[in-house]
Amino acid sequence: MSTTDYDVHRDAWVAREELAERLIPLIGRLYRDHGVVTSVHGHRIINLSAMGVIEAHERVRQLGHQELSLEQTRAVLEALLTIEPGPASLDVARLAAELDAAGADVDIEEYLRDELASLPGAAPEQSRGTDVVLYGFGRIGRLLARILISHAGNDHGLRLRAIVVRRGSSNDLVKRASLLSRDSVHGTFPGTVTVDEDHDIIIANGTRIQVIYSDDPASTDYTKYGIRDAVVVDNTGRWRDAEGLSQHLQSPGVARVLLTAPGKSPLKNIVFGINHDTIAPDDLILSAASCTTNAITPVLKAIDEAYGVVRGHVETVHSFTNDQNLTDNFHKGDRRGRSAVLNMVITETGAATAVAKALPQMEGKLTGSSIRVPTPDVSLAILNLTLEQPATKDEVNDYLRRVSLHSKLRQQIDYVESPEVVSTDFVGSHRAGIVDGLATIADDKNMVLYVWYDNEYGYSCQVIRVLEHMAGAHPVVLPARVDVRLAAATA
Repeated sequence: MSTTDYDVHRDAWVAREELAERLIPLIGRLYRDHGVVTSVHGHRIINLSAMGVIEAHERVRQLGHQELSLEQTRAVLEALLTIEPGPASLDVARLAAELDAAGADVDIEEYLRDELASLPGAAPEQSRGTDVVLYGFGRIGRLLARILISHAGNDHGLRLRAIVVRRGSSNDLVKRASLLSRDSVHGTFPGTVTVDEDHDIIIANGTRIQVIYSDDPASTDYTKYGIRDAVVVDNTGRWRDAEGLSQHLQSPGVARVLLTAPGKSPLKNIVFGINHDTIAPDDLILSAASCTTNAITPVLKAIDEAYGVVRGHVETVHSFTNDQNLTDNFHKGDRRGRSAVLNMVITETGAATAVAKALPQMEGKLTGSSIRVPTPDVSLAILNLTLEQPATKDEVNDYLRRVSLHSKLRQQIDYVESPEVVSTDFVGSHRAGIVDGLATIADDKNMVLYVWYDNEYGYSCQVIRVLEHMAGAHPVVLPARVDVRLAAATA
């Protein structure tokens, strides 16, 4: 390559980087001033660096979708700021594609006004978000805190007000703040974390989090801290039935409870995107099911709708968890007493049968087992399915790729085709599960699918979506999602 070619490519990149930098304040103003969450084919672009914004646009091309330029994104963002829409989740790439299809003569502001006419008005100034209390501050609790803090831009949605823990040491507050600030898997907290030791408060990016020390879910008066009508998210797993979890409702200031583990009947186990519309105002206690159930249920629903599932087996290759031993020691569970970091451990999983709690048509059709492996995060579900209708690998992959881009499940299902991806590539994925297209096997009515999932962060994102739905704070998603089969028929 000549020096001239080198300079041309370098100058083009610098110009692109500069344009991406100019997009960041537009994205931020839409979020903070109007409650608008912007994305590119379902991948959020709020709180990203210039490199992150460019990467999000590159992903559109890598997925074989219509290319989206930074100039197109800027035109849409500037028009949105002129329109001043109400709170919503807006897919910039899809809006830009629809504008292209409408023709060059279309006025962008007029078109977007029509497209967004169904949005509610801006939230009133006196509007108050929904208070959230995290009961327990372990792996999932700290990730939920990170997400809630990052979503706190306009203060009209979910408001993290407190965490409840048992005091572990004399410097407990400092240690809790340090665990929020530093994570061996998910990296450092994107911002600042300080403590007010006199008042047991952690301050993270301007969010004041009251730390309450208690071992009794029924004894805390949250109203003393200005907390009212709160949703308590129980991350401890100590109670999984209605009787145990109802103890939270005895504490003043608590309105509802969400469990971050599979709940025992008759509790509703909610997988967002599948059965969240069954949540009723009088459902005071709900479960967000398990990480594996959230990963496989959307994929199973998509396959069942297109091909029909007769029966299947789910094998999960799952990262080790806190309930296993670091070195060989006594454990009440079979095999789990052996060292988690040295062994693959065969164990049981209830995810296969739990799918039917969110997707009733799967009742009695699935079996399941699990192998715990020496990795700290990101797991893999292998779905071995017998279908009603025959399928080929190319057909299935094309279908699931379109599901990840266009369907009502595009917040839950992602899709990747690369001969080089490994588990760590999916750390931090906000989707419930990612289909590995190159690993797909389809032979007539037999199919094997490989679904990666960040069993910590991806699951936490699903929990947040359930929380938002409970609070009536989940943003309207536009453009309106289309059924992937309809998109296929008109492609």
